[in-house]
Amino acid sequence: MEFNRAEILEIFNSIDFNQIQKHPNILIAANFWEEERFRAAKICYKYMRAIDDMIDDFKAKNPAITPEKSEEFRNNIEQWLEGIARSDENASASRELFELVDVFKIPIWTMENFASSMIYDIDHDGFSSFQDFINYSMGASVSPAAVFVHLNGLTKENDVFKAPAFDLKACTIPCSVFSYLVHIIRDFQKDQQDNLNYFADELIDKHGLDRASLRAIADGAPVTPAFRELIREYYREADRYREKTYEILEKIKPLHAPRYQLSLEMIFDLYKMVFERIDIENGQFTTEELNPTPEEIKERVYQTILKFEPVPQILC
Repeated sequence: MEFNRAEILEIFNSIDFNQIQKHPNILIAANFWEEERFRAAKICYKYMRAIDDMIDDFKAKNPAITPEKSEEFRNNIEQWLEGIARSDENASASRELFELVDVFKIPIWTMENFASSMIYDIDHDGFSSFQDFINYSMGASVSPAAVFVHLNGLTKENDVFKAPAFDLKACTIPCSVFSYLVHIIRDFQKDQQDNLNYFADELIDKHGLDRASLRAIADGAPVTPAFRELIREYYREADRYREKTYEILEKIKPLHAPRYQLSLEMIFDLYKMVFERIDIENGQFTTEELNPTPEEIKERVYQTILKFEPVPQILC
């Protein structure tokens, strides 16, 4: 399959970068798929985002989750999973999810692991250790990323989708953890002001900090050397996963048609864009400083398209 750059640029010119609010990098990269896959991604992330926002929005407005609210959230998550496992003709949401998973062969573990992380959010206020955070990211970050990588890697035979010819979870973990570490540095200020903390307590303690000092910095207190060292530690971990992602992309890109190779490169490049904005020595780590503007994102996507050169596809 030839790569039609003119067609890709036409799609690029149709994207309203100001309107992409949730899962922006995933949905930007998915814009370059054919319509049915793109629609599948939008539906899937709509429901995953609804579950995530349900909990985060409550935490942003309340000091704690009451037992009654905890039970309500758990019931909502269980019903969400049941809707994926079986279709309910009387419930449009469960039927839509069931059909989505069935037609596009989306592995059920992606939804189960995501639900497990959402339940962790109900029961916990942050992370005791960095390993707790990594375990949590297997659902909160790897699962949404795996849906993207799965949809991107599908092949079609006789109008039936076939699962990608690689280990989905193993190939998704490096890039998703890299992006999540970048994500929590990028959103430090916003998360803190929404009563959300994604930095592990053991590393906060290691650098002589506490949660109150993190919140103070988010609210405008001077950035301390100790906080810079905390960020440096997360930055180094992100860089380690970034290098692993390069290795994975080199292995799996030949298993994709050119336009899907582009989507893989694009989503990775958009997170690298944020990674490159992290200034450990001089940064103030504000939302404005670390979040690219829609215009900057648009230019990055444009440059990615212009520089992209497909590798020969290996047909399985």
